[in-house]
Amino acid sequence: MIIQQIEFFEVRVPALPDAVASKSINKPLHKLPVGASEGWSVQFDVLPKVIIKLSLKNGIIGWGECYRDHNWTVLENISKILLGRHINTISLQHLPFAFCREYDGFECALHDAYARAHDMRVVDLLGGPLREKIRVGAWSSHREKEEIPDLARKFRDMGFDCIKFKADLEDDVVAWCESIKVVDENLDVILDPNERWETAGNTRKRLHQLGEIGNVLCLEDPVPRWKLNEFALLKAQGLIPIVLHVSLPYIIHGQRIKDAIQALELNAVDGFNFNCGLANFQRLDHIAHAAGFPCWHGSEVDLGILEAMYLHSCAAAASCHWPSDIFGRLIREHDLLKQPLKIEPPFAYLPDGLGLGIEPDMDAIRNYQTDYKAYRA
Repeated sequence: MIIQQIEFFEVRVPALPDAVASKSINKPLHKLPVGASEGWSVQFDVLPKVIIKLSLKNGIIGWGECYRDHNWTVLENISKILLGRHINTISLQHLPFAFCREYDGFECALHDAYARAHDMRVVDLLGGPLREKIRVGAWSSHREKEEIPDLARKFRDMGFDCIKFKADLEDDVVAWCESIKVVDENLDVILDPNERWETAGNTRKRLHQLGEIGNVLCLEDPVPRWKLNEFALLKAQGLIPIVLHVSLPYIIHGQRIKDAIQALELNAVDGFNFNCGLANFQRLDHIAHAAGFPCWHGSEVDLGILEAMYLHSCAAAASCHWPSDIFGRLIREHDLLKQPLKIEPPFAYLPDGLGLGIEPDMDAIRNYQTDYKAYRA
């Protein structure tokens, strides 16, 4: 049960044609800065991801996946801390290295290896499943309003009952929602401006019209997150549920678990989008559930290993009722799994088997591989 080797497969998996946004729209979605480039300047599928293969001396393997745009020095330093350690001596609630953007990828691999070594599923390490199927939604970035009816019909015919859109002040979200209601009045919409509606005034102009249409499930981060007083004012209008996105990998933005507590203290939200690793998602779920608020699991349009981790988190989370951002192969060319996650919209299903219950496709990994590094004890 000694950690003997850690391998890193760097990959770039492109998005499918027309899966992200209208051809006429070029608005990169990576919110964080890349090198000296500002946030919102790089498209997510241009950035590499790292797949982690963590091998124990007894032959058991744990798989992890990092968020995009990793730091090789951090990966190497964490490997040096973990190599030679008996996996039973590592607390899965608090790993023996500083929290960083790469933390959750290692946490995923360690949970997978630990669960497999003890003939368990990852969800069993979280207390066991409350549900075997998790509600998921369709997803799109910015779209020309003329495309919305066909897009809505496509997702409805696939079985989805909710579509999440990225939106800024240039998007005609009222026209979007009106046309979606014509296609199917039971098709819900989540709007995610990523703080780019800027002010409560801009948001109120849209809220009244959207409230009259009546198909917006919730509005996520309409204004900058530090303006929780404006979140509270928007929530008080009672037109559309207001949601705060708590994404712990956004370390550079200072997002922390306390953000959820502060939002509840200020009566500023109706629910949450949580994006983080296994232990922290459980902590945030406990906060939301104790307060009687719903949540869903966010993502960074990830690949199959992280999405499998998300399913285990969601299955064990009492507050996870709204459709989570788990897309399978809906957006990218491949999820790097031999057997894709079972997604039958509007649900995704908890994988069978030990650990994460998935098997990476090494042929696909090598096809998309751009770099490789390995460290041994």
